Amino acid sequence: MDCSEAQKVQFDMHMLVEEVDDWWINTRHVLDVAAEVVTWVVFRGEFLRKYFPEDVRGKKEIEFLELKQGNLSVTEYTSRFVELVKFYPHYSEATIEFSKCIKFENGLCPKIKKVIGYQ
Repeated sequence: MDCSEAQKVQFDMHMLVEEVDDWWINTRHVLDVAAEVVTWVVFRGEFLRKYFPEDVRGKKEIEFLELKQGNLSVTEYTSRFVELVKFYPHYSEATIEFSKCIKFENGLCPKIKKVIGYQ
């Protein structure tokens, strides 16, 4: 979806209901008082802090770091990789694609690495 950061936040606010809506109204007020610009990154960080406990995020991060193709097909491995990579916050914007490619290729089984010319 090709949206601006502000549009993403507006869309997500529209989707929030009941308890989460109350949480967002209060959080938005705190952010406004702190004069923080509410971008998608800020919204996502606040939401994850509230509704996705740090221990669960840590487990998902470890699961991503330990991900290997093993007996999975390349399609299954790719799906799992894409699902888990969002839980790994340590990629910098400048190196994210390169780092993701290295991690993905490193997790492939040796036979497939050889076919794609992994070095």
